[in-house]
Amino acid sequence: MNLYFVALIPFVGAIFVALISRLGRLHAAWGAGVVTLLALVFLYPMITDVFSGQIVIQRFSWISTLGLDIAFRLDGLGLLFSLMILGIGLLIILYARYYLSERDDMGRFFAYLLMFMGSMLGIVLSENIIQLLIFWELTSLSSFLLISYWQHRKESRSGARMALAVTGGGGLALLGGFLLLGEICGSYDLSVILASGDSIRTHELYLPTLILVLLGAFTKSAQFPFHFWLPNAMAAPTPVSAYLHSATMVKAGVFLLARLFPALSGTPEWFWLVCMTGLTTLLVAAFIAMFKHDLKGLLAYSTISHLGLITLLFGIGTPLAAVAGVFHIINHAIFKASLFMAAGIIDHEAGTRDMRRLRGLWKFMPHTAMLAMIAAASMAGVPLFNGFLSKEMFFAETLHHTNQPWGWFMPAAATLAGIFAVAYSLRFIHTVFFNGEPVDLPRTPHEPPRWMKVPVEILVALCLLVGMLPALTVEPILAVAAAGVLQGPVPDHDLAIWHGFNPALWMSIIALSGGILIYLVRRPLFAQYEKIGDRLEFKLLYNLLLNQLFKISGQATYLLNANSLQQMLFIFMLFILTLGLAGFNNNTSALTGERILLPMDGISILVTLILVVAALGTVILHRQRLVSLVLMGAVGLGVSLVFIKFSAPDLALTQLSVEVVTIVLMLLALYFLPQFSPPESGNYLRSRDALIATAAGLGVSLLVWAILTRPYQSIADYFLTNSVPGGGGANVVNVILVDFRGYDTLGEITVLALAGLGIYAMLHQLKLSGSEEDSQGLTWDHDIHPVIMASFVRLLLPLALLVSVYILLRGHNLPGGGFIAGLITAVALIMQYLANGVTWTHIRLSVNMHNVIGAGIFIATLTGLASWFFDHPFLTSTFSHLHWPLIGEFELASAMIFDLGVYLVVVGTTLLILIYLGLVHKESHLTNVRKRTR
Repeated sequence: MNLYFVALIPFVGAIFVALISRLGRLHAAWGAGVVTLLALVFLYPMITDVFSGQIVIQRFSWISTLGLDIAFRLDGLGLLFSLMILGIGLLIILYARYYLSERDDMGRFFAYLLMFMGSMLGIVLSENIIQLLIFWELTSLSSFLLISYWQHRKESRSGARMALAVTGGGGLALLGGFLLLGEICGSYDLSVILASGDSIRTHELYLPTLILVLLGAFTKSAQFPFHFWLPNAMAAPTPVSAYLHSATMVKAGVFLLARLFPALSGTPEWFWLVCMTGLTTLLVAAFIAMFKHDLKGLLAYSTISHLGLITLLFGIGTPLAAVAGVFHIINHAIFKASLFMAAGIIDHEAGTRDMRRLRGLWKFMPHTAMLAMIAAASMAGVPLFNGFLSKEMFFAETLHHTNQPWGWFMPAAATLAGIFAVAYSLRFIHTVFFNGEPVDLPRTPHEPPRWMKVPVEILVALCLLVGMLPALTVEPILAVAAAGVLQGPVPDHDLAIWHGFNPALWMSIIALSGGILIYLVRRPLFAQYEKIGDRLEFKLLYNLLLNQLFKISGQATYLLNANSLQQMLFIFMLFILTLGLAGFNNNTSALTGERILLPMDGISILVTLILVVAALGTVILHRQRLVSLVLMGAVGLGVSLVFIKFSAPDLALTQLSVEVVTIVLMLLALYFLPQFSPPESGNYLRSRDALIATAAGLGVSLLVWAILTRPYQSIADYFLTNSVPGGGGANVVNVILVDFRGYDTLGEITVLALAGLGIYAMLHQLKLSGSEEDSQGLTWDHDIHPVIMASFVRLLLPLALLVSVYILLRGHNLPGGGFIAGLITAVALIMQYLANGVTWTHIRLSVNMHNVIGAGIFIATLTGLASWFFDHPFLTSTFSHLHWPLIGEFELASAMIFDLGVYLVVVGTTLLILIYLGLVHKESHLTNVRKRTR
């Protein structure tokens, strides 16, 4: 179960950090560090297994009928990314402890960071692609929180929204791709998918699947033309930028390319789509990076360019290119994290990131300058640094297609991108640390606190060690990671520093020389870039498309909504009728089936007539609100009688309880409404609505008639057969709710709880003025709590609660259950409020209904989770029979605990709504009394 803990510890740690931050700001940083170390501790025992060639898969059944399991996978690729996420994450936490100011909420920051860390770990460790997608979307949400951390800044909010819009849209495309992938392979497990490469590539759905998956990967890794969101995410604090650009978020896209490489690569479609996207991104972003004046902006575009390089390598599709891609993922994470942290130090100590003002910082902060210069040299691909080795492998791989038409284009473009990489790296070094004196800095720069530089020093040391001793430092992890990508043997490769004067070396020499030359003649280039820069960055195009989208959606909303509920219902019903007519039109079979009809009896006819008359009366007399409310109650009562006739006592009890609660709710609401509603429609609208309503009613009637007069295969036999042996209860309805379809019930009570909290938020501190007179102009009776009613209701309360408990406990075998019992309890307590007043009852019933709702959700969820500890699917119930003295045999079922959770949610939500509606009623009454006494 170690992999479960590795992925989930950061999420639990986020809550822990948020809580302990109340003890002091530094407690949050220490807590985040301990949580990350704990995840590394759980990962450590499995490292040996992975290095020995094993693939560790830990699985737990989730929705077995759909083939969905909660499963985690650790192979070489997953191990590499896990170590980067946790290792660099630990350094970022140390760095952020000194970077954040006293005004920044460290608890919130580190909670967000741990959520982000857990989401990325979930992506790289998931065995199930649907599970991977869930974590994929969590990275978008948690990065949104991190990018918008400084909420008071407009650029932070807009950058976060842009990142969420682009990556969220890509996530929707990825969902479609994964569903198609599962359809092709017959499974959502990566083990099956990675072994089904041949069948995937020859399937007719391969191309749409590939396009959708690549859209998800390209948007997440900011590939052209989706590259514009990443520079705008630089509004985040620098620790976030360093983490996001090096080991997380933007690496998720290239991770997905690496993970699905055996399944999707090896076709012309893969080559052209991935190669051309990577190559375009590599060139465009490298060119733009050269001209950015913001330090983080330059680094952001350099990140996009290097991600394009990695994408291009995977697009080439050869095993050795994949090895080079993995190698550059490692090197880029090392030097880019150190560069961003160095840029953050400069911003932190000098007060600006504008390179037009940052000059000559070598004499103010030589230690930081040396670290930044080494990392920038690695980024430029200078020999003896780690970036040089992977860039040489990249250059060598681009030469494999020179024998093809236009084969020279790829190495030429790669060399050109290398030239710009050297130029922007040189600009970073020369402009910031040399090039004269600083210009009007907000504060005098100096070296940061000692421990703020330690993470940068560790990463820069790795740049040197990997660059000089690659076989001893990076070769072992590179070999197992590449094996995880290829799902097979790794081709021979040589990480030596010197390979002789080969074409790749000459490409490096040209890149270094050309980069220096470009930097020397940069001034006229800057003038030319000012004319075309905005077009290449695509931000203006994004804003234009976004504004057009808002404009179109506004027009559609105005057309469909028009601030009229009647208009919206008319359009909705018209659309439904059109679909229904289309269905009838395509169906040539007879309307009436061959099933024998049930005999009619006088009572059924009478109840039906009452239902019809009450329903028609509700429509005709809808302006008389109290009368229509009574008629609605008659309809509800009639429906309850129908349930009783067809042997559905549970539904009848539920219907009656809901009717009582609804009528009380409506009576409280009517106090704030006039007794008669004014006419709102003319003859034309009434005729139109009557026609639509009649057509809808007839359509539904015909549809029901067509279905019920035909034989059908019911699933009821399964539930009747398995209710007692499988769920331990004779009441099939209740067993379905708390066992067979317990997941649905958990979702329903969650929605119910959210609805109650939403209504509470709307009613809290709301002040309305109610009517003081009835429909005949007579003043309301001010004795709103009659003594007889108050006394009688108090006597009924214990009896009602006893009945409620009885209904709850017997619900597993006889009509009843948590929902019905909760409504009975709610009605009994509501009557206390109605009869004795809000204040009197509130003093004696001081329970916080928010806590009751929370306890209900917690108990229901905990019941479901408990089954996991016994290796059963979520919400699998169990039962046993005990023999108690005097009482006899007694059944104990875990579903009863789940039912208790349902009971608490129903009671809490119902009372929360009606209590606060009653409080609004009381405030309105007091307001009217004050008005009369003035």
